[in-house]
Amino acid sequence: MRIYLETLGCRLNYAEMATLGRQLTAAGHQLATSADEADLCVLNSCAVTGQAARQSRQMARQMARTNPAAKLIITGCYATLDRPAVALLPNVTDVVGNSGKDELLSVIQAAVGDDAPSGRPVGAAGAVATSPDPRRTRAFVKVQDGCRNYCTFCIVTVVRGDEHSRPISDIVAEVRELCDEGYQEAVLTGVHLGGYGSDLDTGLSDVVRALLQDTDIARLRLSSLEPFDLHPSFFDLWSHAGGRLMPHLHLPAQSGSDTVLKRMARRNRVADFERLVAAARSRISGLTITTDLIAGFPGETAADFEQTISFAQRIGFAHMHVFPYSAREGTAAARFTGQVPEIERKRRVRILTELDRTNGASLRASFVGQKRPVLWEHGQALPAPGSGCTWTGLTDNYLRVRAIAPADRDLHNRITEVHLAGLIGDDLTGEV
Repeated sequence: MRIYLETLGCRLNYAEMATLGRQLTAAGHQLATSADEADLCVLNSCAVTGQAARQSRQMARQMARTNPAAKLIITGCYATLDRPAVALLPNVTDVVGNSGKDELLSVIQAAVGDDAPSGRPVGAAGAVATSPDPRRTRAFVKVQDGCRNYCTFCIVTVVRGDEHSRPISDIVAEVRELCDEGYQEAVLTGVHLGGYGSDLDTGLSDVVRALLQDTDIARLRLSSLEPFDLHPSFFDLWSHAGGRLMPHLHLPAQSGSDTVLKRMARRNRVADFERLVAAARSRISGLTITTDLIAGFPGETAADFEQTISFAQRIGFAHMHVFPYSAREGTAAARFTGQVPEIERKRRVRILTELDRTNGASLRASFVGQKRPVLWEHGQALPAPGSGCTWTGLTDNYLRVRAIAPADRDLHNRITEVHLAGLIGDDLTGEV
């Protein structure tokens, strides 16, 4: 059976679909590269904002138009949040909420019926192997789900449920399989990654140590970490990682105003964030920090917004994911007074986006002249015959680099030392 997997939203969604893809291949199915060549499609939906929910509906309709004969299974956060509406979308045969994601393989097998292959059995969660996607060099590994925080703007706690963590042995087994498949980098991800192990009497540090000790993965990266989960001693992990733990942290700040953070029910204040960043930078050489910021949260005054601008300038983020506040039914903030008009929210987004361009360019320029390891991802031949290829990849600290290499030199999925020679637009230029 030819099955096409599509996903929207966070890295956790991508990790879930990657695991499902390995399970399907192990069960004897073929993964299609597009919806139009599939017998069945699976969409992992998102609902973190109103726009994400709209994109999920649009994607489902687009897949149905592309291939009217294919069955469609929709899972994920939007499927959990509004199951009746999802069930009415064209071609939908099953709606699987987040609580049923672990049973997706069984749902798919039931949907294809007699067409299901009799492939080899699937083993422990995450411990199945298949040929790697030749376009991919990094793999996202889900280590936990759910969240115990109740940030007033966030619908994820509602749609993802209570926290639960995977056993360290399962995570190690999956990363070993990924190494065998040829992946150079594993990215640990979860809804509340810093809360890993709250249900298992362990913690994120233990996972990192186990992966460094018991796997051969060349690069280990952490995805989004809430700043209030971390103690400065956490950053000592990098001192004993032998360069395998990547010097990049994504710490969602959400705001640079203590008043707004309190209304968001965030468990830290601006000074806490700044102390944490100082501790991280003192321990991790070449560290870059990225963040999320919400513009126009209910009650955010002009003075609050100016504090966020000043905060972002002081920290010097490598990149800021800037979102206009989106009221989500079922969250506390949707009922708050002081809702900021949409036109003002968009104006504040534009200001922060421009600041991001300025800050990001300054930070990238500070690395010109250094040498850093780059994991190369994509190559494109230059127009003139024999003139070589332009390759793009990521440094250990998550900066995009491009370089020209001879046409006969294949850099895909290789890590090489690169001299960072200059800056063009958002990319550093390198000399391999």
